[in-house]
Amino acid sequence: MSVDTPRRIVLLRHAKAEWSQDSDHERPLAERGRKDAPVAGRKLVDSGIAFDLALCSTAARTRETWKLAVHEMPERPRTVYEERLYEASLGELIALVNETPDEVRNLLVIAHNPGMHALADALSGASEGDALARMNRGGFPTAAFAVVEFSGNWKSVEHGTGKLTEYWTPND
Repeated sequence: MSVDTPRRIVLLRHAKAEWSQDSDHERPLAERGRKDAPVAGRKLVDSGIAFDLALCSTAARTRETWKLAVHEMPERPRTVYEERLYEASLGELIALVNETPDEVRNLLVIAHNPGMHALADALSGASEGDALARMNRGGFPTAAFAVVEFSGNWKSVEHGTGKLTEYWTPND
């Protein structure tokens, strides 16, 4: 695959989780989250993006979000459950993206805030329409996703190299 091949990274925040006595890592989805996750999955299908790889945090709420979202997809992409996504900083998230194999054209990351919002904002040097303004005005609510396109290989992904082409929230 050429380094000029357009690539996409889709950043999906987990759906709404319960507040519980469990450890933060083991918090399950709330009822609203169990409703929003399949809707996000259908919206991902509507985007027309065929994912080559999904990286999912090992936290219970992200695994459950992914299970409900991927059920809506015609094909399940290869999925890697990545413990480094849990509580990852912006720098750690960019480093994980940079590790993506070059044969991957479309990457889906299912993880947490503030990382998902920070990564979408940092990578987006440009935006289609008002997507970036809407994302920064409304934050990055649960079950929201952002699509960032860029050219080059995954090792070249850094601040400002992408274009935010889509931003969706369950309230849209």
